[in-house]
Amino acid sequence: MRLPIKVKHGDEKLTSHSGLILIGMLLESTRLRERFEEIAGVHCVNPEFSHADVLFSMTGLISIGKPDYEAIEIFREKPEFFTKALGLSGCPSNVTLRQRINLIGNQSNTIIKEESLSMVQSKAPAITPITTGLGPFVPLDIDVSPFDNSKTKKEGVSRTYKGYDGYAPIFAYLGREGYLVNLELREGSQNCQKNTSPFIKETLNCARKITSAPILMRLDSGNDSKDNFPDPEHYKDCHFIIKRNLRKEPLKAWLDLARKTGKQIHSSEKKSVWLGKTSIGIKGQKLPYPITFEVTERYMKKGQKLLFPELKVDTYWCSLEKMRPAEVIDLYHDHGTSEQFHSELKSDMGIERLPSGTFDSNGLVLHLGMLSYNMLRIIGQQWLQDNKTESKQLPRPRRKKVARRRIRTVMQDLIYMAGRLIKTGRQYFISFGQINPFAGLWERISVRLGSDLTPV
Repeated sequence: MRLPIKVKHGDEKLTSHSGLILIGMLLESTRLRERFEEIAGVHCVNPEFSHADVLFSMTGLISIGKPDYEAIEIFREKPEFFTKALGLSGCPSNVTLRQRINLIGNQSNTIIKEESLSMVQSKAPAITPITTGLGPFVPLDIDVSPFDNSKTKKEGVSRTYKGYDGYAPIFAYLGREGYLVNLELREGSQNCQKNTSPFIKETLNCARKITSAPILMRLDSGNDSKDNFPDPEHYKDCHFIIKRNLRKEPLKAWLDLARKTGKQIHSSEKKSVWLGKTSIGIKGQKLPYPITFEVTERYMKKGQKLLFPELKVDTYWCSLEKMRPAEVIDLYHDHGTSEQFHSELKSDMGIERLPSGTFDSNGLVLHLGMLSYNMLRIIGQQWLQDNKTESKQLPRPRRKKVARRRIRTVMQDLIYMAGRLIKTGRQYFISFGQINPFAGLWERISVRLGSDLTPV
């Protein structure tokens, strides 16, 4: 029989978001506080809260998966933990958040981006490259991911290529961990190639602030433009794989080329597949870079023999001329991992439905989302620095060796952590209970982030 559990109301100062202390540590490791006080063209007359207080508060909300102005009211009545964890002078209201973010607009985006890059460079473990037959490369995945903001009248919301109303921001992720190094909020109906060339140049400059290793940039067929090819003289050791858009190129011509110059890697009564590489286009023109191709001729579908064979052609620009065609295709398929990064932003952190009706304000919230995403990613990767002995202290499902921790896992295990805030002798303490299996991990991560916390 289940024993009855009675309710008892105590006077302890408890919090369910102890992980905000880790977020506060990472914010303090940057120059954001002092740089926010000097945002060009943004002036408030006798403000009760500084720009840093407001923007740090919004960053804290995003870090717990509540990127909404009204969510700040949860902390307004008893703000002691929220303000101490993030280093605020006070807790602003939802009205203050909305008005100040509207006032700042896009004026602080560059500051946030620069400090986020600096934080990743100084606090994140080493960026993990991908191994290829030509050596290691740090992947740089650039892609557009529409945000569904249907049934709203927000500025910039329009029909996206996904068939719903929303925004169409572009993102750039670095390394196998997927650190977010650049982004840009765009109107939903904006063509994915518009302004992409300058965005790529800016992104490569951002990536070089973090790593000097060879970079492999990957883009899908929506960005099949020669304008997107990095200048090899200006960007050293920056290579790319870009899926081509066949446009009106005849598939039969690619089949003839595959049969003539390609290598047949599969042959059966159902289909035949050829792989190859060419430096001459199907019209005989000389190409700026070799094209890797995969041609599939299918004879049967769903168990039925086709009257006419079905052709499928995939082609890729690749600046690594010595790379094998099969490896080029495998590396491009790995580009699909960036879809998981989009999911972590949109689903785990709840960023998709942006809170403001103003385009520039939503752009600022998205940049703060980039800052929060990178902080959560750093915390997750610091988790993986535990040795085998330390890992054995965790629950069995968390001992598994993985390449990165998903943002949702970081939030559930380390950010949504129950703790007790204690003030004694002019000092504050955070106390974790005995049944918390992640308390030791939380403490080890705080030490790796440069905390001066000491166990008591």
